[in-house]
Amino acid sequence: METNVKKRRRPLETTIPANQDRRIAAQPKDIPGWGMDADPENDPTYPMKHANGADHQRLDYEKAPQQPVDMEILHSIERPNVTRVFGTSTPPKGLSGAIRRFAYRYSEATATHWMTLILADRVNVYEGILEDLAHGIIPNPWVERGWRAEWKVNRAGMIQKMAVGALAVTGAVVFLTRKNRRKERLPAGRYR
Repeated sequence: METNVKKRRRPLETTIPANQDRRIAAQPKDIPGWGMDADPENDPTYPMKHANGADHQRLDYEKAPQQPVDMEILHSIERPNVTRVFGTSTPPKGLSGAIRRFAYRYSEATATHWMTLILADRVNVYEGILEDLAHGIIPNPWVERGWRAEWKVNRAGMIQKMAVGALAVTGAVVFLTRKNRRKERLPAGRYR
């Protein structure tokens, strides 16, 4: 007799052996299709593209010098070292930086990596607002979030969004206050 019990899915991190990503990256020639466009004589775009002779000179380019690493740079575990050029405008810091460090401990092939990076971005927004307030800068969401432009271009849509938001906040407040009132009531027949 066959049972129709569905197997629980395991997270991707537990389905592949540990350090599998690093072993694959260490042996790129074992990856099917790796380097298939490296041979200039075997150009799959030849019939569609008019070659001018300089197309394959890019194979012999001189690599850019390595940018000096003078701050913490987070990079994928699929790469053994940092790229030649990288951005330095916003080094990881605070709670969002800790979340990013956690994210980069996982492979780019996992949802854990990407979801925690998205979470770090959201946390970074609030860190920026708190930092502005600490420096005496009061945020102006009317301008910064584009509400002024939306008011000019899509007034009906903005009014609808504001009404839905106000309704949701009102519903949440009513729900939470009614819940607290029920807790304060005494059973029937009891007096204070």
